[in-house]
Amino acid sequence: MNAEKAKQASALMLKTGKKNIKIDSKEMQRVKEAITKEDIRALIKEGIIQKKKIKAQSRGRARILAAKKSKGRKKGHGKRKGTRKARTESKKRWISRVRSQRKKLKELKEKNPEKVQKIGYHKLYVMVKGNYFRGKKYLEKFVLGDKK
Repeated sequence: MNAEKAKQASALMLKTGKKNIKIDSKEMQRVKEAITKEDIRALIKEGIIQKKKIKAQSRGRARILAAKKSKGRKKGHGKRKGTRKARTESKKRWISRVRSQRKKLKELKEKNPEKVQKIGYHKLYVMVKGNYFRGKKYLEKFVLGDKK
């Protein structure tokens, strides 16, 4: 059998492309003598016809970088490409801020009920919803008053 035909038949068997098939040049005569698919299967078993290893891009460095980013590294001004709005959707940012403030308000209600009652829990809740506070610290400062 012609070497190209042998490559084609073995590519079908090994489920890969013709380019990924390697035939041992020393055993070319045996490949030419092979007529049936059975013969080619035997040559594959002997290791005369082999499937080339696929060269893939290593993810090792990418994993290391992702681990560093999860720790909060490599996120400075020099690494940023998009605007603040492009990097995190403003609605998602608002949702996370409101959720954390509501959680903080609940904690304050349990720990300092008299201070929260003085202003009114519902009023504070609506203020949080209305984007009155920048963050949790500002909410706490508003409710408890300045500690300094």
